[in-house]
Amino acid sequence: MTAGRSVNSISQEWCTPNNYVRAVKRFFDSQIDLDPCSNKHSIVHARMEYTLPKNDGLKESWNFKKIYVNPPYGADREKGTTIKHWLYRCAEANRVFGSEVIALIPVASNTSHWKEHIWSRATSICFLYDTRLRFLVNGKNEGKGAPMSCAIVYWGDNYKRFLDVFLEFGAVIDLRTLKGRVIGGYKKSIQPSLRDNYQ
Repeated sequence: MTAGRSVNSISQEWCTPNNYVRAVKRFFDSQIDLDPCSNKHSIVHARMEYTLPKNDGLKESWNFKKIYVNPPYGADREKGTTIKHWLYRCAEANRVFGSEVIALIPVASNTSHWKEHIWSRATSICFLYDTRLRFLVNGKNEGKGAPMSCAIVYWGDNYKRFLDVFLEFGAVIDLRTLKGRVIGGYKKSIQPSLRDNYQ
C-alpha cells in the first residue's frame, strides 16, 4: 500500500487513511490476508505484507483469500511497471484463486487499465465522495489531499456486503452485468508486459 504518487527527490510513502482501512477490515471481518504493496508506515497490518526491497508484490504469490491493494499510482521507470500491472494482478487473483480483492486507485475510467481489468472484470466500484482524499504520508496525517478523484474497486462475489460497507463513502456501482462483456473494444484481459530485466 505504498501508493507513491510521483517521482521526486524526497522519498515519500503514501498510506491508506485510517477510515478506509477500518472499512476494508470491516468488509473482510477484521482480517486482511495480503497487502502486496506495503511499506514500513502501513497501518493495514495484513497477515502477509510484501515490502520492497525484500519482497516485490508483483513477483510474489497472490494466492490469498482477502487482499487489499493501494498500488503505486505512478510509473516505476526502473522496473517498467505501472498501475496497470497491479490491476492485472488484482483481477487475476480473483479469477485464478477466487480471492476477494479491494483496491484503492485513482479514477481514470478512460484508460486501458480500467478497460482491461475493471469494467468487465470487477464486481463493483465505490466512487469516493472525498473531494481530495488525504493519504497518510510516511505514516503521518500530513493533511495533503490527492490531486485526483479516487475509487475503491472490488473483485469478488459479495456485492451486497461491499454496498453495505462502502456506501457511506461514495456512490457504489454494480458492475456484475458487465462481467465478461466487450467494453470499449477490449475483448480480453491483456497481461501487461514487463521489461526483460524485471521478468
